[in-house]
Amino acid sequence: MTTYRIGQIVPSSNTTMETEIPAMLQARYAQFPEERFTFHSARMRLKHVTASELAKMDVDSDRCAIELSDARCDVMGYACLVAIMSQGLGYHIQSEKRLTQTAADNGGPTQVVSSAGALVDALNELGFKKVAVITPYMKPLTKLVVDYIEDAGVRVTDAISLEVSDNLEVGKLDPLDLLKHIERLDHSDADAVVLSACVQMPSLAAIQLVEDRIGKPVLSAAVATVYQMLKKLNLAPIVPNAGYLLSGKF
Repeated sequence: MTTYRIGQIVPSSNTTMETEIPAMLQARYAQFPEERFTFHSARMRLKHVTASELAKMDVDSDRCAIELSDARCDVMGYACLVAIMSQGLGYHIQSEKRLTQTAADNGGPTQVVSSAGALVDALNELGFKKVAVITPYMKPLTKLVVDYIEDAGVRVTDAISLEVSDNLEVGKLDPLDLLKHIERLDHSDADAVVLSACVQMPSLAAIQLVEDRIGKPVLSAAVATVYQMLKKLNLAPIVPNAGYLLSGKF
């Protein structure tokens, strides 16, 4: 039996990553009984998803990296996609490098992924050139997300903004409502659908259902984060009923 410590840097009002990440990794136990995971979080203050609060929050990520490195986590995830994407194109590279160095300087070297980097890297790794996305954000922030994805080489064919700015309310959204939202998302020309381009908007319960319904790959920022975490740990990136990215089919 091998136990892996999973560290997450999360907004203080995030309630989803600490449920969806454990749910996905613990769902592996039947297939990989030799694995166990423990989960550890450090929080950055955030109540409303606005550009100014996100910028202020991002400063706290270094403190969180130090705290989690005290626990000697095996992998660390920066669990706020729009906080990274709103800081400028390609910022995930700078952030991941800085947080990796911060942890190492504290005597707890670890591997760091960000949900923003995990999403764009997964899209490129799978060769998706066009995607359609759903976000809970106000439209200006959704545009930042679209621009960030397109800067990484993937065209966004359509995007829906649910326009919920209170981060606690985002976490209360019913993931099964995505079965309705997908009906008004134009994914006809997309290679894949990002069902939740936000790690606070719950989507895990809907991903496989939507994928089966539309007949094309469906993923989320949270699913992409787990995918990259498993790769960093040199574990097979497989989770049952979590969509194409974690299916092990490719």
